[in-house]
Amino acid sequence: MKTMVRVVDAGSFSAAGRHLGVSQSAVSKIIAQLEAKLGVKLLTRTTRGLATTDAGKRYYGLALQTLETADEAEAAARDAVSTLSGQLRLSTAVSFGRLQIVPHLGEFMAAHPNLSIDLVMDDRPIDLIEEGIDVALRLGPQPDSRLSGRVIGSRRRILVAAFSADLVRGMEGCDVLIHAAADTDHGPGTENQQRVNEEGTKAVFEAARAGGIQRAIYLSTESVLADGRPIINVDERHPLPRRPAGSYSRSKAAAERCAVSYNSRGMEVIAVRPRFVWGRDDTTALPKLLGAVQSGQFAWISGGDYLTTTIHIANLCHGIELAIARGRGGEIYFLGDEEPVRFRDFATALMETQGVTAPEKSVPRALLRFIAGMGDRLHKLSGGKINAPLTLQSFATSAVTITLNIDKARSELGYTPIMTREAGLAEMAADRQNAAR
Repeated sequence: MKTMVRVVDAGSFSAAGRHLGVSQSAVSKIIAQLEAKLGVKLLTRTTRGLATTDAGKRYYGLALQTLETADEAEAAARDAVSTLSGQLRLSTAVSFGRLQIVPHLGEFMAAHPNLSIDLVMDDRPIDLIEEGIDVALRLGPQPDSRLSGRVIGSRRRILVAAFSADLVRGMEGCDVLIHAAADTDHGPGTENQQRVNEEGTKAVFEAARAGGIQRAIYLSTESVLADGRPIINVDERHPLPRRPAGSYSRSKAAAERCAVSYNSRGMEVIAVRPRFVWGRDDTTALPKLLGAVQSGQFAWISGGDYLTTTIHIANLCHGIELAIARGRGGEIYFLGDEEPVRFRDFATALMETQGVTAPEKSVPRALLRFIAGMGDRLHKLSGGKINAPLTLQSFATSAVTITLNIDKARSELGYTPIMTREAGLAEMAADRQNAAR
């Protein structure tokens, strides 16, 4: 009954499916079963879409009245419940709390004036029992069997990969796509990197458009601007370089242009460019630093005395959520932590969270720039047979000042970092200590 009403109101099976959270085929099957049960045709297809038959119109009117009566009965039952009172200690993640809870608190408190709410917004894992939390709102499975829980809503997530014939089917019924997959190798570049980053992005966004996705986020990188020279306090208007530092920069820039080109009234596409993502469970930046130190290959570049923008993973997730909610289609936004930091200071602090002392060895920047350039040329001249220890792509990413202006994200998205650099480092150190126990 509810499905029939939704189909008539929405005008199509696919639109009704998006409202109901099911696929187009599931809606079509439900309607077919209903018609078979009643023995009459309720809907017919026309060149303009769906149309109701005479029987369908009568059924729709009565069904709508029945559903409205049921809603009124449920509302009356809820109104009969006694007024809430006392204190409620509520826990939620920071981004979810700011976007989904805080905007509705005023109305909720006005409806329940005898209730006091202590809202705890924190991205760290906390012991609900020890910290006296009455109710916790969480995304994902329930990790603690001592707690009782119930599902109050859902967010559909799907894992998609390029070149799959099932992409469109997998995206049907979804509202938002976050495309974060990429080949991030900073070596001399391969055909596979170009295929994954460029052709893969095109395949994903083609499927998104066909699947009815209404809003898409493309996770880009500041490396699209890298050419080996310093990048200082740039904003989103800074042009892409004529000669990118390497295959990663080139393929990601092409992928970004491809993704944004799909922006339309039917599907808004927003790109975000983070820099130096770090935090708990890091599988990229920190492991590389520690591996270089442990192998004796680590050295500061000109003492590490240059600035870099960074972004904690919690801030990146917060920025993406804001881009979904407030971003303008076709626009690009830089995301970062509060202020840039001296590269040596930050890398040293990262290593210290793992109990590792940074070496003092340093290598001149000019020497490394020469080695990187020669390495790229030798690789090209040898037809890929010679792989140098350093590429211009790696040099451009880690050896020069790279600072981003995030004012556009602040003004248009309302972005403010929710995790300070000090708190993020303390969290990583605490995790290591807890793991060692």
